[in-house]
Amino acid sequence: MARLLHELILEQAERRPDAIAIVHRQTTLDYAQLTDLMQMTARGLLALGLNRADRVGVYLPKRLETVAALFGTALAGGVFVPINPLLKPAQVAYILRDCNVRILVTARDRAELLEPLLADCPDLHSVVEVDHAAPPTLHAHHEQSLGWASLLAMDNGRQQTRSIDCDMAAILYTSGSTGKPKGVVLSHRNMLAGACSVAEYLENQPDDRLLAVLPFSFDYGLSQLTTAFVAGARAVLMDYLLPRDVVNTVAREGITGLAAVPPMWVQLATLEWPAATVDSLRYLTNSGGAMPRTTLAALRRALPKTAPFLMYGLTEAFRSTYLPPAEIDHRPDSMGKAIPNVEILVVREDGTPCAPGEPGELVHRGPLVGLGYWNDPVKTAERYRPVPGQLPGLPLPELAVWSGDTVRMDEDGFLYFMGRKDDLIKTSGYRVSPTEIEEVLYSSGQAAEAAALGVPHPGLGQAVVAVIKPAREDFNENTLIAYCKQRLPNFMVPLQIVTRTTDLPRNPNGKIDRKHLVEELRNLFPDNAP
Repeated sequence: MARLLHELILEQAERRPDAIAIVHRQTTLDYAQLTDLMQMTARGLLALGLNRADRVGVYLPKRLETVAALFGTALAGGVFVPINPLLKPAQVAYILRDCNVRILVTARDRAELLEPLLADCPDLHSVVEVDHAAPPTLHAHHEQSLGWASLLAMDNGRQQTRSIDCDMAAILYTSGSTGKPKGVVLSHRNMLAGACSVAEYLENQPDDRLLAVLPFSFDYGLSQLTTAFVAGARAVLMDYLLPRDVVNTVAREGITGLAAVPPMWVQLATLEWPAATVDSLRYLTNSGGAMPRTTLAALRRALPKTAPFLMYGLTEAFRSTYLPPAEIDHRPDSMGKAIPNVEILVVREDGTPCAPGEPGELVHRGPLVGLGYWNDPVKTAERYRPVPGQLPGLPLPELAVWSGDTVRMDEDGFLYFMGRKDDLIKTSGYRVSPTEIEEVLYSSGQAAEAAALGVPHPGLGQAVVAVIKPAREDFNENTLIAYCKQRLPNFMVPLQIVTRTTDLPRNPNGKIDRKHLVEELRNLFPDNAP
């Protein structure tokens, strides 16, 4: 049984060496070939001087070398740091400095853009360029740069240090919607427990084919690899271009499992899905926010044989809840119950349990709880706190993740998302869930994209404002307001609607960037507003 992350690949190579593990464009690797590539990568990293728990940054789109670098780092005893390929050089340099990256694996064009900033990354000593064949070259700001082939050819006989499952495996940076990004530290145990739990309720099997379209810097995206490797399935790598490309890839590759976030599902739901996808796609999953009901209904009509799994997770603990497909018609607004091997509590500010239906903070306990934020004990102490209700005599209290998300639990134990503490709109003394408003906006058929925000207002505290990308040319603000008034209490009806002709801004994980929108609209209501 695998206890370390890279052992997932090693085990499958022993059981089914010829089974396909990775597909990237026209290239496939079976588990034996992926093992060889991972081992060569690990030997090369050790020859470069990688020591126990040294950080290796991986700043690449999804490709074979990306997978080899991540899992080769784990095999070598290091800690991999997947960096979103959409980030700009200054954002990448911040991450390199923040977690003291020693080796960076990237592409040549990205390395050239980063070069002027590397003087401020004193811990970085080697840059590996996967698309460059030149021998090692010395630079002013770091010891050397070298090509991928040179790395794979290196072997000085160094052996990796012994690792155990509570050792660090990865640092995943959150989107940084409130200030600088935070590095969430995850152990081998965290990542394996998460992969096994998800693979269990999705019933992943060796014949599954999972499309990895989300960035590996996003825990939800990285899990497409780990759950595939738990089951001995194949992962098909794809960098997201257009919604139609996703549908075409699902059809061409016979994809059985597809994971996406709500903005992507909104786009995919408008497309026609070929008969091949209807027959092959066994399940779809959603996380990173609530999927609008109208979007889910459209997907279910287009894909009648596909089971939808609606999930909730947070980087600090990977995945928390899922709603079984059989419950969707009975509880369409629910985020479900705890995933296997996890307990979810709903508590008041003093840590006492909430009554059924009473809003409270979601607290996650179990083996998926991460090790904290890298080099940030203050923020770690805010989010990682003792499990409420523990026995007072317990000498070493168990820590849980206090999510900051407000939920309620019904009498049957099903959870319902109300919003983040800092996303909840406080208007006229009411606490308003933006998700509930957005559901109505989407159901109107007038909104291609929608975000409900709390914008500062001198009389109301916060005013409800809806930012809309219209779904059709005859969009009418008054008609939409009237629609909302029919379905929402007055205090939840948007005081104003702001339209945009372009997509709503997103953070690096693909979620709508609410903080950015609020900043844009901060002065919408002057102090003399009625």
